Amino acid sequence: MVGGEAAAAVEELVSGVRQAADFAEQFRSYSESEKQWKARMEFILRHLPDYRDPPDGSGRLDQLLSLSMVWANHLFLGCSPRGPE
Repeated sequence: MVGGEAAAAVEELVSGVRQAADFAEQFRSYSESEKQWKARMEFILRHLPDYRDPPDGSGRLDQLLSLSMVWANHLFLGCSPRGPE
């Protein structure tokens, strides 16, 4: 029953993706367009494994969320860390 095992694996993967998207949804800003949010959510989900909060509570998730906003501002608004030239 290879087909049944493959279907179960796909369902497990889809479930994990849904859970990750639901987790990320709580960080959406009310002022973000759908396009901006989808891009920032992809950024968050792509880098989330590297920024999970460790047990000591050192706030790595806050760092990821901050970086996602900086990235989105640079991408969509043209903001630069150097300021105007």
